[in-house]
Amino acid sequence: MRIVHGPGGRSAAAVAELYDWLAARLSPTRPSAAPREVLLAAPSVADFDEGRRGLTGPLDEVDVVIRTSGSTDGRGHLVGLSLDALVASARATLVRIGGPGQWVTSLPVHGVAGLQVVVRSVLAGHRPVVYAPGKGFDPGLFAGAVAGLDRGARRYLSLVPTQLHRAVEVAPDELAAFDAILVGGAALPPDLARRAADAGARIISTYGSTETSGGCVYDGVPLDGVDVRVVDGLVQVAGPHLATRYLDTETQPFVHEAGCRWLTTHDLGVLGPDGHLTLRGRADDVIISGGVNVNPHDVEAALAALRGEWVVVGVPDAQWGQRLVAVTTGDADLGAVRRATAHLAPAARPKDVVHVAALPLRPTGKVDRRGVRAQVTTQALP
Repeated sequence: MRIVHGPGGRSAAAVAELYDWLAARLSPTRPSAAPREVLLAAPSVADFDEGRRGLTGPLDEVDVVIRTSGSTDGRGHLVGLSLDALVASARATLVRIGGPGQWVTSLPVHGVAGLQVVVRSVLAGHRPVVYAPGKGFDPGLFAGAVAGLDRGARRYLSLVPTQLHRAVEVAPDELAAFDAILVGGAALPPDLARRAADAGARIISTYGSTETSGGCVYDGVPLDGVDVRVVDGLVQVAGPHLATRYLDTETQPFVHEAGCRWLTTHDLGVLGPDGHLTLRGRADDVIISGGVNVNPHDVEAALAALRGEWVVVGVPDAQWGQRLVAVTTGDADLGAVRRATAHLAPAARPKDVVHVAALPLRPTGKVDRRGVRAQVTTQALP
């Protein structure tokens, strides 16, 4: 067995390399005695070397290693995934969205969402079309990617909300070309979903993580083979798509109960009587302001009716402990923010608004909440 450097980024070369690696290993004619490789996905050689040094757990039943982003504390984990788990997730996705098709890649392939687009492409037998702008959202390049799709195949796209927001603003006509657009990685604001639907986009809101091989709940409904429950407010997930283990720590996020293996997440959720899952943000994002727990997800949902993107963070404050600040790419002032959040508890109504040209993003394309907090903390607020 050898550990190989998996491609990173979202370039055409990286996508092609990953497609070929996966196609060779998923081929039914692959010799059973072929050398075993474990792919450690990393955006650079330095990241690969660092990840390899961090591997302490056994690699049995592991084919792919992905480092999570550590969205809240910045300390991610090395997650070991089997090809069986990745394929189980990919097949369940294709069943849910209408069958195999051709994808446009827009996410880095060293993250699970981008990697899964390539897995689904291999299963469908269609090489994906690559959309890889150098910076921001490029409507011309995006239109070219859409034009490059095969006419006879179903068309799919996977985005994070920030990308969808920009696409709705500058390339709404192209969105209607897809049979389904998966949007995940962060909460999808209802107003953004409505604007995308008005543009003709067929949006599916997804929930999942690296530990679940990507999206496992679509529009609140678990994929086939996926079980979901909520214990003490936290979402737990079971099914054949779960990761094998964390590879950099002995502490594991799994619990075993009556022969079933459950992943305990940090996500807050409510499960309806019909099994529909409603997410309410992450437990580790909760802000304590004036002794009151505030879920920024609820505040951001209220602000979604205003223009622009919104992130609510807590910054140190001598009086409140943490002071709620609303950060936006829009132009709403504090008065508009206070009116939009008037129905919330007083502690959940932001005390400041900070306007930015763009929200900082993590390499996966999701908003860097820690980066937003650090940026706002260094600013002198009245």
